[in-house]
Amino acid sequence: MQYETQEFRAEARFQRVSPQKAKLVLDLIKGRRVEEALHTMAFTKKRVAPLVEKVLRSALENANYLSEERGLDLDVDNLYVKLAVANEGPRLKRIRPAPMGRAFRYQRRISNILITVAEKKRPVLAETVDADAHAGKQTRKPAGKAIAKKSPAKKQAAKTTAAKKKTAAKKTAK
Repeated sequence: MQYETQEFRAEARFQRVSPQKAKLVLDLIKGRRVEEALHTMAFTKKRVAPLVEKVLRSALENANYLSEERGLDLDVDNLYVKLAVANEGPRLKRIRPAPMGRAFRYQRRISNILITVAEKKRPVLAETVDADAHAGKQTRKPAGKAIAKKSPAKKQAAKTTAAKKKTAAKKTAK
């Protein structure tokens, strides 16, 4: 079966949240339907959840807009979250005062959040493939026979190399 997919994406760059914390929330929605992912984000109690919801809604709107512009037949109910990633952005270097006039350096992490939604189209009907096979239009040879012919040759080669090693060991021992 082959699936034909259309992908639409949205990205929020330079967000003041660490990628590690954002990934915890993004893992909740990976592979889910868009509607289910939006409900999940609405009830998640993490600080980054509203931001992820905003990016997800943007990806959904991108899908609607581009499908109308390109004239695609898009079923919004059939969309799912294909990819949800939080990549690391540039780090902000900061200094914290320390005792005795010293200073400690620390880094503020920034993330770029990327969400891709895609539509799963219905699979190609198997009836058309079966009809071609019954009509005698078989173009490929079965793979099982080709594998069976090659495997004994590999075993023979392994036996001959083992025998050569034994004779070489005997010669060096003398």
